[in-house]
Amino acid sequence: MTGSNKGRSGGRILVDQLEIHGAKMAFGVPGESYLPVLDALFDSPIRYIVCRQEGGAAMMAEAYGKLTGEPGICMVTRGPGATNASHGLHIAQQDSTPLILLIGQVGRGMLERGAFQEVDYRRTFGQFAKWVAEIDRPERIPEFLSRAFHTATAGRPGPVVLSLPEDMLAETATCEDAACYQRVLAHPGAADLAYIRDSLEAAQRPLFILGGSGWSRSAVEDLQAFAEANALPVAVSFRRQDRFDNEHPNYVGDIGIGVNPKLRQRVRESDLLVLLGTRMGEMSTDGYELLAIPRPHQKLIHVMTGSEELGRVYQADRLIQAAPGPLAAALRDMPAISDPPWGDSLRAARADFIAHTRPPETPGKLQMGRVMQILRERVGSDAIVSNGAGNYSVWPNRFHRYRIFPSILGPTSGSMGYGTPAAVAAKLVFPERPVICFAGDGCFLMNGQELATAVQYKLRILFLVVVNNMYGTIRMHQERSYPGRVLGTDLVNPDFAALARAYGAWGAKAEDDAEFEAAFEESRKQGGPSLIELKIDPEVLTVSQSLSEIREAAQKAAAASSE
Repeated sequence: MTGSNKGRSGGRILVDQLEIHGAKMAFGVPGESYLPVLDALFDSPIRYIVCRQEGGAAMMAEAYGKLTGEPGICMVTRGPGATNASHGLHIAQQDSTPLILLIGQVGRGMLERGAFQEVDYRRTFGQFAKWVAEIDRPERIPEFLSRAFHTATAGRPGPVVLSLPEDMLAETATCEDAACYQRVLAHPGAADLAYIRDSLEAAQRPLFILGGSGWSRSAVEDLQAFAEANALPVAVSFRRQDRFDNEHPNYVGDIGIGVNPKLRQRVRESDLLVLLGTRMGEMSTDGYELLAIPRPHQKLIHVMTGSEELGRVYQADRLIQAAPGPLAAALRDMPAISDPPWGDSLRAARADFIAHTRPPETPGKLQMGRVMQILRERVGSDAIVSNGAGNYSVWPNRFHRYRIFPSILGPTSGSMGYGTPAAVAAKLVFPERPVICFAGDGCFLMNGQELATAVQYKLRILFLVVVNNMYGTIRMHQERSYPGRVLGTDLVNPDFAALARAYGAWGAKAEDDAEFEAAFEESRKQGGPSLIELKIDPEVLTVSQSLSEIREAAQKAAAASSE
């Protein structure tokens, strides 16, 4: 295709560029505003995955970007289609995920007239994306697509939005194709590596915290080898557990919602903190309270793939712009610290992690701890686990063991409705690996229609819907702030098992441990998607406190403050 001077439609030119840049899948909902693109895809090796709502399509594309490191491609129609997709766009922005959103637009002669479903995407998505542009001539498509791929993957990865006027896509042009984009990775300098080595030599209580995007399996393995050689304790930031094998003796836990209090204390008491790839945002810092701003009390080395985050919140002792892969490889080759003084501290931190991830007994007949135990024992270590947002997500986030990269799909942005479309993308990318989706009853119904997508493509995914008939996280905050004054958090739900069967999936209910075990074993015999409705006691509002305990504590605090 490169160098072609044959006249082609804008839609064909665009699809040719996607092929050149290595796109293998595109997720979308069809629309009349980009019919020339759909027509070009008919003859393309790119697999077009038809979804049921643009928010689900964008989340699938975002999950694809997380899993592969390549930009996820999402195609939607103008107006409501584009605004529906904003959910996935925001996740990609907050989670540093490469994504390219292609939006059909009204014809060029209709712009600025308030035409049917017209939106100015530069203004609408300006803060959601790294770059938003509109292509006005088909011969410029190779230029714009090349820039889109480079922008989405360079520095701190993120989303790009391209608006495509429908008459531009139908128009023919002759133009040269671009070459495949090149990924630009920042490498650490010799002085940076020497600074890390000297800082470790002088430390007594070092701690590495991994996170962010741009990781690969080889980068994870290199970092693990470095940590093992130097007996270093390693933690991960919120929903980034697959950056380090959770069964490795150097892994000491994740720093996110419900962080182990002992790990939190270790962060505060460390004399050398190395942040590798993580921004350490609100969820990993107890609302920016864990580390002092702007100057943390610990000696701080902050490594990020993009310069825009270095110094944004924390003034570190050393700011290093480097991608996880090049830095991890360089650290692996670094001479090990001889007789490091923190060996006992590492073993204690590991023991604290093991204790913290021992599931507690909770009210009711169905024990989520037992659910997690069965999954850990019977699902392969290569399983991919997805979830959206809600108190239920603490169970897979805290009690599952993530062994390899990539294996966790959870939005650090805290977006509900993510788990179901993310699981669909995971199974499409890795059909040979087990995929399990956790969703709450409120979370599932936000994008549960993508179960139809899983059925359409015969994807063998296990969906676990945790049902307590409420928006649990909001109810928790409601009871803490306004105990007993419940409004807007109760839910009346469908029969989820019957709903799954109506979609064409296999469905069952579990109200106790034995029923879950039987249903789980039966789900493993299915050739397509399965859904198990997990009925838990409404008292199981959090892992550590029941609903009644939260309310009683808030009522006592309110009474004490009024005396």
